[in-house]
Amino acid sequence: MAQTARHSETRYGNRPTMKDVAARAGVGLKTVSRVVNGEPGVTADTGRRVQEAIDALGFRRNDSARVLRKGRTSSVGLVLEDLADPFYGPLSRAVEEVARAHGALLINGSSAEDPQREQELVLALCARRVDGLIVIPAGDDHRYLEPEIKAGVATVFVDRPAGRVEADTVLSDSFGGAREGVAHLIAHGHRRIGFVGDRPAIHTASERVRGYRAAMADAGLEADPAWVSLGPTDPGRVRSAVEAMLTGPRPVTAVFAGNNRVTVTAVRVLAERERPPALVGFDDIELADLLGITVVAQDSAAVGRTAAEYLFRRLDGSHHAPARVELPTTLIARGSGERPPA
Repeated sequence: MAQTARHSETRYGNRPTMKDVAARAGVGLKTVSRVVNGEPGVTADTGRRVQEAIDALGFRRNDSARVLRKGRTSSVGLVLEDLADPFYGPLSRAVEEVARAHGALLINGSSAEDPQREQELVLALCARRVDGLIVIPAGDDHRYLEPEIKAGVATVFVDRPAGRVEADTVLSDSFGGAREGVAHLIAHGHRRIGFVGDRPAIHTASERVRGYRAAMADAGLEADPAWVSLGPTDPGRVRSAVEAMLTGPRPVTAVFAGNNRVTVTAVRVLAERERPPALVGFDDIELADLLGITVVAQDSAAVGRTAAEYLFRRLDGSHHAPARVELPTTLIARGSGERPPA
């Protein structure tokens, strides 16, 4: 019985070490280290023998010891606005793919557009010693991150600029995309065009309404204040805004929706009308191709990938000045934006 207990302790209580792997594979410790850490300098045959020994022994790299040696945890944090928003799915996946290619684990969470929650989440990730952060800002003052950035936590802001700190930023061209989308409606004969967007304090919302106004001005058209509505994107508020534009003294003949949530509600409202007004939405949405919805599409995967690449450049020692990258949008005509004025 005692012998069985000792055997069990050897098998289950003691974790195999690099020395055990090296002995089984008949190689030196440095060779095992190179294989475990994905470093060059190992032949294919040797690498295969080491991997077979790792698999046979059930060896797992001791990341705690690695952190103590290198001061790195091989983990990065991603703070999103809303995990349920379809825009963030491809973005998060792209960040994860880049992180994985660099041997890092991605940890993400949602701020729910609450600046206080964003700060708590970011600082909690820093307390867990993530090497870097990608943040979609909910607030407009990020000076709370200055000590962390100075301590070496690489930080990239996405979709919206940081507030009151200098850091790498990756955005979509919200101004240019909205300008193009509204110009598309104008080119199809519309002169009374409504804009329904998110809250004006949000950078993307203010940039898109600025693009709307620019396109109207370019065409010498008046942007009636009654045609512009900014606020929360809940369905009730958006429905009221769209219906007011369609029934006012100067009803609009087309609507530009400022983001995917607005577009979904606008589609429902317009579908109730015998002759639906034209519609262009900012952001693509699921089934938009089948429903024939014209959109200004962002490449959220490219946004996430670009942000992650900038993050890992910082982690690899780059000291470039804080960069601001704006990725282009794409107008996809599918029918709803090409309807003539009623």
